[in-house]
Amino acid sequence: MSVNTFGHLFRVTTWGESHGPALGATVDGCPPGIPLDEAAIQHWLDKRRPGQNRFTTQRQEPDAVRILSGVFEGRTTGTPIQLMIENTDQRSKDYGDIARQFRPGHADITYHQKYGLRDYRGGGRSSARETAARVAAGGVARAALAVLAPGLTITGYMVRMGSRALDRSRFDAAAIGENPFWLPDAAAVEDWADYLDGLRKSGNSVGAVIEVLAQGVPPGLGAPVYGKLDGDLAAAMMSINAVKGVEIGEGMAAAELTGTENADEMRMGNDGQPVYLSNHAGGILGGISTGQDVVVRFAVKPTSSILTPRQTIDTGGNPVDLITKGRHDPCVGIRAVPVGEAMMACVLLDHLLLDRGQTGGVRGRIG
Repeated sequence: MSVNTFGHLFRVTTWGESHGPALGATVDGCPPGIPLDEAAIQHWLDKRRPGQNRFTTQRQEPDAVRILSGVFEGRTTGTPIQLMIENTDQRSKDYGDIARQFRPGHADITYHQKYGLRDYRGGGRSSARETAARVAAGGVARAALAVLAPGLTITGYMVRMGSRALDRSRFDAAAIGENPFWLPDAAAVEDWADYLDGLRKSGNSVGAVIEVLAQGVPPGLGAPVYGKLDGDLAAAMMSINAVKGVEIGEGMAAAELTGTENADEMRMGNDGQPVYLSNHAGGILGGISTGQDVVVRFAVKPTSSILTPRQTIDTGGNPVDLITKGRHDPCVGIRAVPVGEAMMACVLLDHLLLDRGQTGGVRGRIG
Protein backbone atom coordinates (compact mmCIF):
# COMPACT_ATOMS: atom_id res chain seq x y z
CA MET A 1 0.00 0.00 0.00
CA SER A 2 1.30 3.43 -0.95
CA VAL A 3 -0.61 6.42 0.39
CA ASN A 4 0.54 9.53 -1.44
CA THR A 5 -2.87 11.07 -2.14
CA PHE A 6 -5.13 13.27 0.00
CA GLY A 7 -8.54 14.84 -0.51
CA HIS A 8 -12.01 13.59 -1.44
CA LEU A 9 -13.18 15.45 -4.56
CA PHE A 10 -10.18 17.77 -4.90
CA ARG A 11 -7.46 15.12 -4.82
CA VAL A 12 -3.72 15.73 -4.72
CA THR A 13 -1.05 13.10 -5.31
CA THR A 14 2.56 14.18 -4.71
CA TRP A 15 5.51 12.35 -6.22
CA GLY A 16 9.31 12.58 -6.41
CA GLU A 17 12.27 12.69 -4.05
CA SER A 18 14.53 15.37 -2.62
CA HIS A 19 17.50 14.39 -4.81
CA GLY A 20 15.68 12.88 -7.79
CA PRO A 21 15.45 14.64 -11.15
CA ALA A 22 12.11 16.26 -10.30
CA LEU A 23 9.13 16.26 -7.98
CA GLY A 24 5.58 17.40 -8.37
CA ALA A 25 1.87 16.84 -7.93
CA THR A 26 -1.06 15.43 -9.85
CA VAL A 27 -4.19 17.43 -9.05
CA ASP A 28 -7.51 15.82 -9.92
CA GLY A 29 -11.00 17.22 -9.36
CA CYS A 30 -10.32 20.89 -10.00
CA PRO A 31 -13.46 22.44 -11.55
CA PRO A 32 -13.18 23.43 -15.22
CA GLY A 33 -12.94 27.01 -16.36
CA ILE A 34 -10.71 28.28 -13.54
CA PRO A 35 -8.15 30.86 -14.77
CA LEU A 36 -4.72 29.30 -14.15
CA ASP A 37 -1.19 29.66 -15.44
CA GLU A 38 2.30 28.89 -14.17
CA ALA A 39 2.84 32.43 -12.86
CA ALA A 40 -0.18 32.11 -10.54
CA ILE A 41 1.32 28.98 -8.97
CA GLN A 42 4.89 30.32 -8.99
CA HIS A 43 3.84 33.24 -6.79
CA TRP A 44 3.18 30.83 -3.92
CA LEU A 45 6.23 28.65 -4.58
CA ASP A 46 8.47 31.70 -4.36
CA LYS A 47 7.29 32.20 -0.77
CA ARG A 48 8.56 28.73 0.16
CA ARG A 49 11.70 28.68 -2.03
CA PRO A 50 14.96 27.87 -0.17
CA GLY A 51 18.08 30.01 -0.06
CA GLN A 52 16.35 33.39 0.24
CA ASN A 53 18.04 34.39 3.51
CA ARG A 54 20.59 33.09 6.02
CA PHE A 55 17.88 31.48 8.15
CA THR A 56 16.98 28.80 5.59
CA THR A 57 18.91 26.09 3.77
CA GLN A 58 21.31 27.54 1.20
CA ARG A 59 20.27 24.98 -1.40
CA GLN A 60 19.59 27.16 -4.46
CA GLU A 61 16.45 25.84 -6.13
CA PRO A 62 14.38 28.10 -8.41
CA ASP A 63 11.37 25.83 -7.82
CA ALA A 64 10.12 26.71 -11.29
CA VAL A 65 6.80 24.94 -11.86
CA ARG A 66 5.63 23.56 -15.20
CA ILE A 67 2.01 22.71 -15.98
CA LEU A 68 2.08 19.59 -18.14
CA SER A 69 -1.65 18.93 -18.47
CA GLY A 70 -5.14 19.98 -17.45
CA VAL A 71 -4.96 23.61 -18.61
CA PHE A 72 -5.92 24.91 -22.06
CA GLU A 73 -5.82 28.53 -23.18
CA GLY A 74 -5.29 29.71 -19.61
CA ARG A 75 -8.18 27.81 -18.01
CA THR A 76 -8.52 24.48 -16.28
CA THR A 77 -10.24 21.79 -18.34
CA GLY A 78 -11.53 19.64 -15.48
CA THR A 79 -9.02 16.90 -16.30
CA PRO A 80 -5.97 16.01 -14.14
CA ILE A 81 -3.46 18.84 -13.74
CA GLN A 82 0.12 17.59 -13.76
CA LEU A 83 2.65 19.89 -12.07
CA MET A 84 6.41 19.36 -12.23
CA ILE A 85 9.29 21.07 -10.40
CA GLU A 86 12.79 20.09 -11.46
CA ASN A 87 15.56 19.67 -8.88
CA THR A 88 18.63 21.60 -10.03
CA ASP A 89 20.95 21.97 -7.01
CA GLN A 90 21.25 18.51 -5.47
CA ARG A 91 24.48 17.68 -3.64
CA SER A 92 23.97 13.98 -2.98
CA LYS A 93 27.63 13.52 -2.01
CA ASP A 94 26.86 15.37 1.23
CA TYR A 95 24.86 12.32 2.32
CA GLY A 96 27.39 9.58 1.48
CA ASP A 97 28.47 9.25 5.11
CA ILE A 98 24.94 8.43 6.30
CA ALA A 99 24.17 5.75 3.73
CA ARG A 100 24.58 3.17 6.50
CA GLN A 101 23.84 5.39 9.52
CA PHE A 102 20.50 6.53 10.94
CA ARG A 103 20.09 10.21 11.78
CA PRO A 104 18.50 10.60 15.24
CA GLY A 105 15.05 12.19 15.08
CA HIS A 106 14.78 11.50 11.35
CA ALA A 107 12.68 9.01 9.38
CA ASP A 108 15.78 7.09 8.24
CA ILE A 109 15.29 4.25 10.67
CA THR A 110 11.53 3.85 10.22
CA TYR A 111 11.78 3.86 6.41
CA HIS A 112 14.50 1.19 6.70
CA GLN A 113 12.45 -0.90 9.12
CA LYS A 114 9.34 -0.72 6.93
CA TYR A 115 10.78 -1.09 3.43
CA GLY A 116 14.20 -2.68 3.97
CA LEU A 117 15.86 0.13 2.02
CA ARG A 118 15.75 3.92 1.89
CA ASP A 119 16.83 6.84 -0.25
CA TYR A 120 19.44 8.40 2.02
CA ARG A 121 20.06 11.35 -0.35
CA GLY A 122 18.40 14.09 1.65
CA GLY A 123 15.80 11.70 3.02
CA GLY A 124 13.94 11.01 -0.23
CA ARG A 125 10.19 11.32 0.38
CA SER A 126 10.70 12.20 4.04
CA SER A 127 12.55 15.38 3.08
CA ALA A 128 10.91 18.77 3.56
CA ARG A 129 11.56 19.25 -0.15
CA GLU A 130 8.41 17.18 -0.80
CA THR A 131 6.37 20.13 0.44
CA ALA A 132 7.16 22.13 -2.71
CA ALA A 133 4.66 19.88 -4.51
CA ARG A 134 2.01 20.68 -1.89
CA VAL A 135 2.53 24.41 -2.33
CA ALA A 136 2.14 24.02 -6.10
CA ALA A 137 -1.13 22.12 -5.59
CA GLY A 138 -2.19 24.79 -3.11
CA GLY A 139 -1.71 27.36 -5.86
CA VAL A 140 -4.29 25.50 -7.93
CA ALA A 141 -6.67 25.38 -4.95
CA ARG A 142 -6.27 29.12 -4.34
CA ALA A 143 -7.08 29.86 -7.97
CA ALA A 144 -10.30 27.84 -7.67
CA LEU A 145 -11.21 29.43 -4.33
CA ALA A 146 -10.77 32.88 -5.84
CA VAL A 147 -13.62 32.02 -8.23
CA LEU A 148 -15.86 29.93 -5.96
CA ALA A 149 -15.37 31.85 -2.68
CA PRO A 150 -13.93 35.25 -3.68
CA GLY A 151 -14.05 36.69 -0.16
CA LEU A 152 -11.92 33.93 1.34
CA THR A 153 -8.33 34.71 2.39
CA ILE A 154 -5.65 32.50 3.93
CA THR A 155 -2.77 33.88 5.98
CA GLY A 156 -0.03 31.97 7.77
CA TYR A 157 2.47 33.34 10.29
CA MET A 158 4.80 32.18 13.02
CA VAL A 159 3.67 32.50 16.64
CA ARG A 160 6.55 30.71 18.36
CA MET A 161 10.18 29.83 17.62
CA GLY A 162 11.81 27.94 20.45
CA SER A 163 11.72 30.17 23.53
CA ARG A 164 10.45 33.17 21.54
CA ALA A 165 6.68 33.69 21.39
CA LEU A 166 4.49 36.25 19.64
CA ASP A 167 3.07 38.99 21.86
CA ARG A 168 -0.47 39.04 20.46
CA SER A 169 -1.09 42.51 21.85
CA ARG A 170 1.36 43.72 19.18
CA PHE A 171 -0.11 41.67 16.32
CA ASP A 172 0.44 43.51 13.03
CA ALA A 173 -0.68 41.67 9.91
CA ALA A 174 1.17 44.17 7.71
CA ALA A 175 4.50 42.97 9.13
CA ILE A 176 4.05 39.31 8.16
CA GLY A 177 5.49 39.52 4.67
CA GLU A 178 8.23 41.99 5.61
CA ASN A 179 10.54 39.69 7.59
CA PRO A 180 12.04 36.20 7.16
CA PHE A 181 10.04 34.70 10.06
CA TRP A 182 6.53 35.61 8.82
CA LEU A 183 6.28 37.30 12.21
CA PRO A 184 3.35 39.71 12.75
CA ASP A 185 5.44 41.95 15.02
CA ALA A 186 8.15 44.02 13.35
CA ALA A 187 9.62 45.13 16.67
CA ALA A 188 10.48 41.54 17.66
CA VAL A 189 12.23 40.54 14.43
CA GLU A 190 15.74 41.61 15.50
CA ASP A 191 15.55 39.62 18.73
CA TRP A 192 14.27 36.52 16.91
CA ALA A 193 17.06 36.90 14.33
CA ASP A 194 19.78 37.12 17.01
CA TYR A 195 18.30 34.08 18.77
CA LEU A 196 18.28 31.92 15.63
CA ASP A 197 21.72 33.16 14.54
CA GLY A 198 23.15 31.90 17.81
CA LEU A 199 21.62 28.48 17.32
CA ARG A 200 22.65 28.31 13.68
CA LYS A 201 26.28 29.20 14.37
CA SER A 202 26.48 26.62 17.15
CA GLY A 203 25.34 23.87 14.78
CA ASN A 204 21.95 23.50 16.42
CA SER A 205 18.31 23.93 15.35
CA VAL A 206 14.96 24.83 16.91
CA GLY A 207 11.25 24.14 16.48
CA ALA A 208 8.37 26.49 15.78
CA VAL A 209 4.60 26.92 15.93
CA ILE A 210 2.75 28.17 12.85
CA GLU A 211 -0.77 29.58 12.86
CA VAL A 212 -2.90 29.57 9.70
CA LEU A 213 -5.93 31.85 9.58
CA ALA A 214 -8.69 31.47 6.99
CA GLN A 215 -11.11 34.40 6.83
CA GLY A 216 -14.31 34.60 4.82
CA VAL A 217 -14.95 30.85 5.10
CA PRO A 218 -18.65 30.26 4.41
CA PRO A 219 -20.69 28.44 7.06
CA GLY A 220 -21.65 24.83 6.37
CA LEU A 221 -18.35 23.31 5.20
CA GLY A 222 -17.68 19.90 6.71
CA ALA A 223 -19.95 17.04 7.73
CA PRO A 224 -20.79 15.23 10.97
CA VAL A 225 -18.71 12.50 12.60
CA TYR A 226 -16.38 11.13 9.88
CA GLY A 227 -16.37 14.05 7.47
CA LYS A 228 -15.38 16.80 9.88
CA LEU A 229 -13.66 19.86 8.47
CA ASP A 230 -11.38 20.06 11.50
CA GLY A 231 -10.58 16.34 11.20
CA ASP A 232 -9.37 16.80 7.63
CA LEU A 233 -7.49 19.99 8.53
CA ALA A 234 -5.74 18.21 11.39
CA ALA A 235 -4.79 15.29 9.13
CA ALA A 236 -3.55 17.65 6.41
CA MET A 237 -1.34 19.66 8.76
CA MET A 238 -0.05 16.57 10.55
CA SER A 239 0.96 15.08 7.20
CA ILE A 240 3.49 17.89 6.67
CA ASN A 241 7.01 16.63 7.29
CA ALA A 242 8.31 17.44 10.81
CA VAL A 243 4.88 18.40 12.23
CA LYS A 244 4.25 16.86 15.66
CA GLY A 245 1.08 18.57 16.88
CA VAL A 246 -2.04 20.34 15.56
CA GLU A 247 -4.60 22.54 17.31
CA ILE A 248 -7.93 24.00 16.17
CA GLY A 249 -9.03 27.20 17.91
CA GLU A 250 -8.09 27.04 21.59
CA GLY A 251 -6.78 23.53 21.05
CA MET A 252 -5.06 22.07 24.11
CA ALA A 253 -5.71 25.27 26.05
CA ALA A 254 -9.44 24.47 26.02
CA ALA A 255 -8.73 21.91 28.75
CA GLU A 256 -7.87 24.81 31.07
CA LEU A 257 -11.16 26.67 30.49
CA THR A 258 -14.54 26.35 32.14
CA GLY A 259 -17.74 25.93 30.18
CA THR A 260 -18.70 29.56 30.68
CA GLU A 261 -15.31 30.69 29.41
CA ASN A 262 -15.11 28.37 26.41
CA ALA A 263 -18.64 28.59 24.94
CA ASP A 264 -18.83 30.97 21.99
CA GLU A 265 -21.95 32.98 22.84
CA MET A 266 -23.98 34.50 20.02
CA ARG A 267 -26.54 37.09 19.04
CA MET A 268 -28.33 37.89 15.79
CA GLY A 269 -26.71 40.49 13.59
CA ASN A 270 -28.45 43.20 11.59
CA ASP A 271 -27.88 41.17 8.41
CA GLY A 272 -29.89 38.23 9.74
CA GLN A 273 -26.80 36.14 10.40
CA PRO A 274 -25.50 34.99 13.81
CA VAL A 275 -22.75 37.05 15.42
CA TYR A 276 -20.38 35.17 17.72
CA LEU A 277 -18.96 36.96 20.75
CA SER A 278 -15.77 34.87 20.77
CA ASN A 279 -14.06 32.17 18.68
CA HIS A 280 -12.65 29.55 21.03
CA ALA A 281 -13.85 26.85 18.61
CA GLY A 282 -11.62 28.14 15.82
CA GLY A 283 -14.52 28.60 13.42
CA ILE A 284 -15.69 24.97 13.50
CA LEU A 285 -18.46 23.35 15.57
CA GLY A 286 -19.43 19.69 15.21
CA GLY A 287 -16.98 19.42 12.33
CA ILE A 288 -18.85 22.13 10.34
CA SER A 289 -17.66 25.69 9.70
CA THR A 290 -19.55 28.46 11.52
CA GLY A 291 -18.65 31.31 9.18
CA GLN A 292 -16.10 32.64 11.65
CA ASP A 293 -12.36 32.68 11.05
CA VAL A 294 -10.94 29.16 10.87
CA VAL A 295 -7.84 29.04 13.08
CA VAL A 296 -5.32 26.19 12.93
CA ARG A 297 -1.92 25.90 14.61
CA PHE A 298 0.74 23.26 14.14
CA ALA A 299 4.04 22.56 15.87
CA VAL A 300 7.15 21.81 13.82
CA LYS A 301 9.98 19.93 15.51
CA PRO A 302 13.61 21.11 15.30
CA THR A 303 15.50 20.09 12.17
CA SER A 304 17.03 16.66 12.82
CA SER A 305 20.03 17.21 10.52
CA ILE A 306 22.46 19.24 12.63
CA LEU A 307 26.22 19.68 12.99
CA THR A 308 26.23 18.78 16.69
CA PRO A 309 27.44 15.16 17.19
CA ARG A 310 24.61 12.79 18.15
CA GLN A 311 24.62 9.16 19.26
CA THR A 312 23.03 6.67 16.89
CA ILE A 313 23.48 3.25 15.27
CA ASP A 314 24.26 2.03 11.77
CA THR A 315 22.50 -0.60 9.68
CA GLY A 316 24.62 -3.27 11.34
CA GLY A 317 23.41 -2.21 14.78
CA ASN A 318 26.79 -0.74 15.76
CA PRO A 319 26.95 2.42 17.92
CA VAL A 320 28.28 5.52 16.13
CA ASP A 321 28.47 9.28 16.67
CA LEU A 322 26.97 11.18 13.76
CA ILE A 323 27.37 14.71 12.40
CA THR A 324 25.01 15.45 9.50
CA LYS A 325 26.72 17.44 6.75
CA GLY A 326 24.90 19.34 4.04
CA ARG A 327 22.64 22.38 3.80
CA HIS A 328 19.81 22.41 6.30
CA ASP A 329 17.29 24.80 7.82
CA PRO A 330 18.13 25.87 11.40
CA CYS A 331 14.35 26.30 11.82
CA VAL A 332 12.38 24.37 9.22
CA GLY A 333 9.24 26.01 10.60
CA ILE A 334 10.09 29.18 8.65
CA ARG A 335 9.41 27.55 5.29
CA ALA A 336 6.46 25.61 6.73
CA VAL A 337 4.31 28.78 6.72
CA PRO A 338 3.44 28.68 2.98
CA VAL A 339 3.04 24.90 3.24
CA GLY A 340 0.41 25.29 5.97
CA GLU A 341 -1.37 27.89 3.84
CA ALA A 342 -1.38 25.49 0.87
CA MET A 343 -2.84 22.64 2.92
CA MET A 344 -5.55 24.94 4.27
CA ALA A 345 -6.44 25.96 0.70
CA CYS A 346 -6.61 22.35 -0.51
CA VAL A 347 -8.84 21.21 2.36
CA LEU A 348 -11.20 24.20 2.16
CA LEU A 349 -11.66 23.77 -1.60
CA ASP A 350 -12.24 20.04 -1.15
CA HIS A 351 -14.96 20.68 1.44
CA LEU A 352 -16.49 23.47 -0.62
CA LEU A 353 -16.89 21.02 -3.51
CA LEU A 354 -18.23 18.31 -1.18
CA ASP A 355 -20.82 20.71 0.22
CA ARG A 356 -21.80 21.90 -3.22
CA GLY A 357 -22.32 18.28 -4.27
CA GLN A 358 -24.43 17.35 -1.23
CA THR A 359 -26.48 20.46 -0.48
CA GLY A 360 -26.08 22.65 -3.54
CA GLY A 361 -25.29 25.50 -1.15
CA VAL A 362 -28.75 25.43 0.46
CA ARG A 363 -28.64 26.65 4.08
CA GLY A 364 -31.04 26.45 7.02
CA ARG A 365 -32.81 29.72 7.86
CA ILE A 366 -32.48 31.43 11.21
CA GLY A 367 -35.34 33.70 12.28
